[in-house]
Amino acid sequence: MKTFHCNHCSQLVFFENVRCERCESLLGYVPELHEISAFEDAGDGRWRSLHPRADGALFRQCHNYAVENVCNWMIPADSPDTLCRACQLTRTIPNLSTPENRLYWYRLEVAKRRLLYTLSELGLDVPSRDANPEQGLAFEFLADDGNGEPVMTGHDNGLITLNIAEADDAHREKVRTAMGEPYRTLLGHFRHETGHYYFSRLVENNTRWLEPFRELFGDERADYGDALNAYYRDGAPADWQASYISAYATMHPWEDWAETWAHYLLIVDVLDTANSYGLALLPDDPSEPTLTDRTPVEEASFGNLMKRWLPLTYALNSLNRSLGMPDGYPFTLAAPVIDKLRFVHRVIASAADSGAGTQAGEAAAPMPIPAGESGAAPNQDPM
Repeated sequence: MKTFHCNHCSQLVFFENVRCERCESLLGYVPELHEISAFEDAGDGRWRSLHPRADGALFRQCHNYAVENVCNWMIPADSPDTLCRACQLTRTIPNLSTPENRLYWYRLEVAKRRLLYTLSELGLDVPSRDANPEQGLAFEFLADDGNGEPVMTGHDNGLITLNIAEADDAHREKVRTAMGEPYRTLLGHFRHETGHYYFSRLVENNTRWLEPFRELFGDERADYGDALNAYYRDGAPADWQASYISAYATMHPWEDWAETWAHYLLIVDVLDTANSYGLALLPDDPSEPTLTDRTPVEEASFGNLMKRWLPLTYALNSLNRSLGMPDGYPFTLAAPVIDKLRFVHRVIASAADSGAGTQAGEAAAPMPIPAGESGAAPNQDPM
């Protein structure tokens, strides 16, 4: 994630901000520019961008920004859309008659927008399911119905379902501990599930990638149900860290790919943030890890990314320990894991170079909006 500044007063602002803390200018993300912009009121619900690259263009707030307070993305003033590109991807939202669900919805949308930003920076913008029923993506944010059938977070042919309980920090930490996971975040869920989506789009039917995939990850034609039962019955092999990024990655080649994909996105996102802040490691002892390279992550070779990533993780974990917090990066990258990450890097770079999956969301048709609490939000989960 890059750093952003208010175009009115130059104050440092963040990707989620809606107002500048210094000058109180309205802020909003403009996906066409990949930038947070400050705006001035132009009347009639229109806002004039102050970003120098916008040339004074007029925008409107996404409905979920102006009314629902769960978004901060902007829409060109002449667009027929009511929802921004990000919100168009959400097909079902939580039932807002339950008070805490609005907070959970907000947290889910924040994580989803961060994911979309990273995919866009890597050249992998996402088509909506409405605009592309065959290959588009959609999200459903659902709650357990209380009848003993929990909502399972997962991916099914472009439809990603997330249990909104994952947006409850206490619940997520309880599950993380029970599952013996070192790391469990909302953003991590989004990264993982889009890994399944991109496997079907970029690898599954691609003769260039399928055989190399099987050499690294295994044969994805193995029965998934049997693998799932075996994993929850027997657990991961004792030596899983020698070949996998996580215990869950041992379950099936699809999950190994999705976990590796998610980890690659984590790496490039953190490196991009560190790079944008000009973070450098310059220890007094030259034998200690250094970090001075500022190659943009979307232009970096895989070797360059790894050379910078390992020193950064040492500093990250040390900073967390100084705060009395667990390691921010509780992972070990064995050589086979690095080979898998390299494969993900190659697939993404090839897709970006060829234009596969890029910019598909720009011409997305407006999503039909079923009547809901406000008459304009996406369809609500009935709970």
